[in-house]
Amino acid sequence: MRLLAIALAGLALVACNSDDDDQASGTSPYLPGGVDAFEAYVAKQGKPVVVNKWASWCGPCRFEFPFLESQAKKRRGDVVFLGVNSEDNRGDALEFLADNPVPYDHFEDPNQEIAASFNGVQGFPVTAYYGADGEREFVHIGGYASEADLAEDIDRYAR
Repeated sequence: MRLLAIALAGLALVACNSDDDDQASGTSPYLPGGVDAFEAYVAKQGKPVVVNKWASWCGPCRFEFPFLESQAKKRRGDVVFLGVNSEDNRGDALEFLADNPVPYDHFEDPNQEIAASFNGVQGFPVTAYYGADGEREFVHIGGYASEADLAEDIDRYAR
């Protein structure tokens, strides 16, 4: 009986997911790579790209996340959305994404190196707009107060 209890305790520990398990199993929402991978991803889309830098601890990021989710769903096939999770605790970020799923992938950017590539280190959140040619068109610093404001910028800059 004691052996059974020890075996069950061992199985329970093995079954627990760690952050590394997410990456190895392919269930992580993060695309692999840093700045070069990010820039290549944006360049190869052939469609406008909306990039949102966020962190789980950021109140304005949390507020605008539903706007981004809604716009990504409405514009699926026409505009590509991409998240960049910066300066965040990995566990908190993964928990936030599990509670607030959006229909697009993310890059992990712990030191804001990706954010620096699109001039997005000035604050949280930051939304960068790229044209279908892969060229950056505009960078919005700060959160969006409404989905209508976000939609207006997407219409204006994601072409």
